[in-house]
Amino acid sequence: MEVENNDDSQKLDTDYIPKLGIEFDSEQEAYDFYNECGRNFGFSIRKEWCNKRKKDGVVTSRKFTCCKEGNKAPWERDGENKYERAVTRTGCNAHMIIRLDKKKGKYFIHSLELNHNHILHIPQCAHMMPSQQKVSKAQAVEIDLAYDSGIKLKDSYEFMARQVGGRDSLGYTKQDQKNYHYSKRQKEQKCGEARSLFKYFQKQRKENPSFYYAVQLDASKLITNIFWADAQMIVDYKLIGDVVSFDTTYRTNKEYRPLAMFVGFNHHRESAIFGAALLYDETIDTFQWLFEAFFEAMSGKKPNTIFTDQDPAMAKAISLVMPNTYHRLCKWHLMQNALKGVNHLLRGEDEFRSDLDACFKIWEEEEEFLSAWDAILHKYNAFDNSWLQSTFEVKEKWAKAYVKMSFSARMTTTQLSESINSDLKDYLQSDYDIVKFFIHFERLLDAKRYKELKGEYNLRQKLPKVKIASPMLIQATHIYTPKLFLKFQEQYEEFQGAFVKERVERNATHEYIVSIYGKPKDRRVIWNPFEKIVSCSCRKFERIGILCSHTLKILDVMDIKVLPEKYILKRWTKDAKNEIVQDFNGRDIKADTKLKVTSRYKFLGPMHVKLIARASECEEAYELALGSYNELSKKIDDILRKNPNPCQVDINQENSSDVMITISAKGLKKKQGCKGRRRIKSCLEKPKKKKKGSIHQPIQTNQCLQDKHLTSSMQVNGAISYNPLPYIDHSVQDLYIPHFSSVGEPCNPSSLSQGKSIRNDQEQSSFGTFENSVNFNGMKNPLVPLPCSKNPSDLEGDDISSLLTKFTTGEIEAFSTYLRMDAANS
Repeated sequence: MEVENNDDSQKLDTDYIPKLGIEFDSEQEAYDFYNECGRNFGFSIRKEWCNKRKKDGVVTSRKFTCCKEGNKAPWERDGENKYERAVTRTGCNAHMIIRLDKKKGKYFIHSLELNHNHILHIPQCAHMMPSQQKVSKAQAVEIDLAYDSGIKLKDSYEFMARQVGGRDSLGYTKQDQKNYHYSKRQKEQKCGEARSLFKYFQKQRKENPSFYYAVQLDASKLITNIFWADAQMIVDYKLIGDVVSFDTTYRTNKEYRPLAMFVGFNHHRESAIFGAALLYDETIDTFQWLFEAFFEAMSGKKPNTIFTDQDPAMAKAISLVMPNTYHRLCKWHLMQNALKGVNHLLRGEDEFRSDLDACFKIWEEEEEFLSAWDAILHKYNAFDNSWLQSTFEVKEKWAKAYVKMSFSARMTTTQLSESINSDLKDYLQSDYDIVKFFIHFERLLDAKRYKELKGEYNLRQKLPKVKIASPMLIQATHIYTPKLFLKFQEQYEEFQGAFVKERVERNATHEYIVSIYGKPKDRRVIWNPFEKIVSCSCRKFERIGILCSHTLKILDVMDIKVLPEKYILKRWTKDAKNEIVQDFNGRDIKADTKLKVTSRYKFLGPMHVKLIARASECEEAYELALGSYNELSKKIDDILRKNPNPCQVDINQENSSDVMITISAKGLKKKQGCKGRRRIKSCLEKPKKKKKGSIHQPIQTNQCLQDKHLTSSMQVNGAISYNPLPYIDHSVQDLYIPHFSSVGEPCNPSSLSQGKSIRNDQEQSSFGTFENSVNFNGMKNPLVPLPCSKNPSDLEGDDISSLLTKFTTGEIEAFSTYLRMDAANS
């Protein structure tokens, strides 16, 4: 074989020079032989025709050709395109034909042509030839691992190329890696988003049967809401889920669905995720369904306190599902809303902010708070301010005088949720589909749990500094986690400056007034000598879970030198998670069912990497390692066939309902909203283009008509009738939803949302609301809503000409002007 213009050609492998009569055990072996021959000499190959036996479909002959065989076929649009593809075919006749020897059952080279009519590639470009570009199974595993780790394609390709000694040794190009991702994604989505979602959930359930998920379908059998919680989430909530922060965030997935998360503090005061959901909207029904699904996963356990923003839908759902849970509002959100509600006072008066902030943080008694609030109203003449009135109505959810009665774990805002929402930006992107979303959401969970693992390491590795060598502090170092010990030590140091100002000792209880040097406020501490119970008016233990300096002073007065067992809250101790938890089916939860498998992998992985690196240095060692690998691989396969994976649990009986849901679900319900939290504008709020040649144009509500989530269409005698579905998108609060009656039936405006007009009934057209639908009996025109000041009964039986006479040109032009002004103002 002649090699042209190849001055840098290396010594060719004589084992891969094709000759007539060479035999092969299979067609694939013949292809690999000719492909390796092409790699050595600098040409790419492809498969041409083949002949098969009709009886059993066995290939009897096959032709392999050079990739430049043939010529480009002429196309009728040649020359019309601005950018045309380069010609790659040269009519090369180089080929290899194999035939099946029926007696031997082997293939042999029957015909061979070695000469090419084109320049051959240099060895350095061999990896770029199409037939050489293949992603092996081992390389596919590495590509998937890099992708799941959030490494960009460019960086992962460069890393793997350096790992094998250069791009020419990798065996595929960057485009091949990109195509691999695309084809894999296409296969995953081949069965549809709904089935891909259930496939992911069922995989998680097989790995750990304590995994919980729930979905909600609408009337069209489309998935609207999705909730899930893995085994570790359930364990965390059962042990440390006494205080929960609940919030939603956007821009985490392709459909811009709100991502809702239940978040709390672990015993290291780090964030822990208890559950997550992808919602279609944020209505009372949606939140009620979500909370019920969450508590079903958690075996019905309700939190002591839950923090949210001022969303009225959340508040209503919480009151319905968990009436005994203390609902608190985020102070940060309240102050942000204050910038809107009392912005003129915040800008004009410097003292107003401090007076308002005192109601949040300083006044601890109800009388003090009410007096201070009344003083604000008088001082700034704010009796008629709607924001102050509405905020005062929910004072039990934010004022310190009331919230001090509930346990909060030192949480005052939903900042914990906001912190996780900020972390989401490093793991999730808004263009992720449903499968990619779950893959990268797992990365966030792994990062949070690894941070907790570091906390476990630090509490054993780093001993906290004890400032006072007292028995109680030494006891606390062995009980509390480091962060909680520091908080307790602050109280213990403060108690050194405490003194009893007054005391009243009775038979049943002893009452003390305790004061701290340098602090103006005194505290009342009550001690029960019979039950050994102490309580303080500051209620630090009830709110946070550690004793305050005032109670420590009284314990010292009572000669109690160590912490009583009843005042050690387990959720802040080192043993907070040393407890067996049962899941929703009453089974003991194993948070990591693959712990043994992971440990074996960590042990074997580095060992074999070192062995491979050493074996690659010598040809003899390489052959030995390759032979040993093949032999070892067969033995391992035999062992695994005899001993199936014990980590996989047969849960077919338990998942019969899941299979039914998978079959019935038609797909994910698409959200038509815009990105972020912007309100969706109705078609009436958007400027309209005038159509030429017509003055009396009816008002078209195409957005309402075409929104599949709001209505379903039905063809009746040539007229289109839109009937409301049972499931309505309540998130589109400002979108007017007209009612369309069936053909021949009178319109009933009250059947859908009581005929809401634009802007939540705040602005009304002088021509009336858009409740009236007009049916042209016997006409081919569809039902359309019109701006009407007449009673609908006056319009029945009219044809088009008489109907239009009820509206003058001036009225229609005035109405169009109103719409343009309204759109400009919005």
